[in-house]
Amino acid sequence: MKNLLEINNVVKRYGDYTALNNVSLAIPKGSVYGLLGPNGAGKTSLIRIINQITMADSGSVILDGEKLAPHHTAQIGYLPEERGLYKSMKVGEQALYLAQLKGLSKSEAKKRLKYWFEKFDISAWWNKKIEELSKGMAQKVQFIVTVMHNPKLLIFDEPFSGFDPINAQLIAKEILQLRDEGATIIFSTHRMESVEEMCDEIALIDKSNKILDGKLDDIKRKFRTNTFQVGLNTQNPTEVESILKEHFKVYPSDFKLLNDSLTLNVKIPTGKTANELLSFLTSRGEVQHFVELIPSANDIFIQAINKNN
Repeated sequence: MKNLLEINNVVKRYGDYTALNNVSLAIPKGSVYGLLGPNGAGKTSLIRIINQITMADSGSVILDGEKLAPHHTAQIGYLPEERGLYKSMKVGEQALYLAQLKGLSKSEAKKRLKYWFEKFDISAWWNKKIEELSKGMAQKVQFIVTVMHNPKLLIFDEPFSGFDPINAQLIAKEILQLRDEGATIIFSTHRMESVEEMCDEIALIDKSNKILDGKLDDIKRKFRTNTFQVGLNTQNPTEVESILKEHFKVYPSDFKLLNDSLTLNVKIPTGKTANELLSFLTSRGEVQHFVELIPSANDIFIQAINKNN
């Protein structure tokens, strides 16, 4: 898959502070790319460089095969974490103004805004002022003005902030639809459940450095520990647990079943297999639960940051 955006050895300093230290990323076309990291890691500095709000001290940014230049602004849509709508302006007036800043004619902007306002069922808001809207309502307007010029690259920084679960799901669906229609999306968030749901690839930045990147599934494979959640209905739970500990690494488990089954986390050491564990369990009772504990994006985030520190 060809990359839409390439970040090559980017360095950004503010005085004596290094915000980005030789960061390189390759963001494939038509993907949702998770840009992750703790507060202060350098994510916002990188996003500002991509948007040409600030410039890198060294390194390069390549957008669709071309060195990033001012004319690329019209090919990028940016939804910042700190929203930037003018509260005293009317919704429609402001949306038209912002659309024309992105290069749309007034007639084309009206046509596209009509489509999006009807899609989100907010046509009645056209003549309302932003200050008359709830935070979630204003967020919908901000989302529309971010995407309406059909940019190649979309950057969403905490896009679900202010949304209730129903509207957050609506926006998530729209983001994935935009990806399916060909847009490339950088998705920055601290909500790891959203990363699980939406991201094809991720990069994790900490203390100005990229500490991991790649396809989310591949990263999960690297972090897997060969540990299984086990639920066993047996007449001799104490004996079974004791024998298990002779052959496997056994830990307490906090998941619950609907009866009094023995529940454990069992890590399979090198040289043994899941089939051996399952065979032992079936010989000792009724197996009611047997699931590998695949590390979540949240688990990976915490482990990688802790290791880096």
